[in-house]
Amino acid sequence: MILERLRSFNRIFDDRFEDLTADNWKSIIYRDFSAGLITAMTAIPMAMGFAMAAGMRPEQGIIAGAMACLVGRTWGGSKYQVYGPTAAFIPIIYAVMQKYDHGFLIAGSIIAGLILMILGLTGTGAIAKLVPNSIIVGFTVGIALTIAATNLYDVMGITTAATGGNLLAKLQGVISHAGELSGPALAIGLGTLVLTKGLLRISIFIPAPLLALGLGTLAAATIWKDAGLATIQSKFGSIPNNFFVFTPPSLPELTPAVMMDLGLLIFGVVFVSGVESVLCSSMADRMAGNRKTPFNPDKEFWGQGLVQVITPLINGFPCTGALARTATSIKAGAVTPLAGYFKFALKLVMAYYMAHLLEMVPMACIGGILLWVSSNMIKVKEIREVLATTKFHSALMIYTAVMVPMTDFLTGVLTALIIFAIGKRFFEDGAEEQKVSEKATVEA
Repeated sequence: MILERLRSFNRIFDDRFEDLTADNWKSIIYRDFSAGLITAMTAIPMAMGFAMAAGMRPEQGIIAGAMACLVGRTWGGSKYQVYGPTAAFIPIIYAVMQKYDHGFLIAGSIIAGLILMILGLTGTGAIAKLVPNSIIVGFTVGIALTIAATNLYDVMGITTAATGGNLLAKLQGVISHAGELSGPALAIGLGTLVLTKGLLRISIFIPAPLLALGLGTLAAATIWKDAGLATIQSKFGSIPNNFFVFTPPSLPELTPAVMMDLGLLIFGVVFVSGVESVLCSSMADRMAGNRKTPFNPDKEFWGQGLVQVITPLINGFPCTGALARTATSIKAGAVTPLAGYFKFALKLVMAYYMAHLLEMVPMACIGGILLWVSSNMIKVKEIREVLATTKFHSALMIYTAVMVPMTDFLTGVLTALIIFAIGKRFFEDGAEEQKVSEKATVEA
């Protein structure tokens, strides 16, 4: 069984390409190319923003998003999924980069990737579906709050280094440095947020983040040329366009504290990769109206594992299925994994020739893009759906949404999972038994 799975997982042209036929190949390739182009233009500013928010360099976000899409589209289990940097990984990577170096992150990501590959081979990919929606929604809200608070510094033009710690510490830091507020930075940051949202309401085919980034950069270079706005170049230096740089893993002396941090990193990468990729694949099938072969969760785990092994080695970092970019790709017409290959190639080509322009982007623009991302993560409909279930799951969602930004990702999620495992028998199963009993009484 495992050998059969191994053979099928490494079969590149499988059922994911079933919609590409001899009769329609021209139109399908055109649709996939268009989807890849739109997604690539959307992904460049988002990838840079995610990388910088996670304590990495902007070009690392570009190469991570490109490589993750190439590897994920080749070995993943979904026809439509777009892979790249995601908001859920930001607090995990940021915490690692504050204490260790890139080599430590690579080592943890490789181990996590191997675990994901083993889970896929043993047929346990569907285990990600066992995580209740209440925890997932709460986790998403918590991460959104963390990202928004972290990027207020850039949006407000505060040049002092951002305060670490939990949500309250970040907000206190913003308040204490409010005197450094820059009007031009605030105008550019909020303008980027509003323009991105507004353009996307007009049409999904508009590369709104890239256009907003361009207009914000133009305003910073002309209207507010002498305002002293921080840019990517002033903060990170020049953006190199030699993206493919081999970066080997490394570990410090394995003390108990280091081993604990490594274990938490591995768990975080496995958890986020597994849950987010399966959720994204499931959403993609529904959004695309896929009535043929559905996504394969076991193969998706295999592909996710390879993403976590290969991408960091090429100067990247852990990535997974990206909900927003997957939705953009599908709405733009994507039909087969070819859309992902086009996104990979077009993203690198555009970034290569635009590197000198990307350096001029004001940090307020990046902050505005990430505020847009965080605002999109909080979906009122999903929150209402959880609140309409049971008090137990409503409380679990609220607990996770509070604990993730107030402590950290792993503490919030792990304790929520423990509460769910213990409370399920008393609250969830009890509620089901009560429903069955009430139904029997009514029928009698």
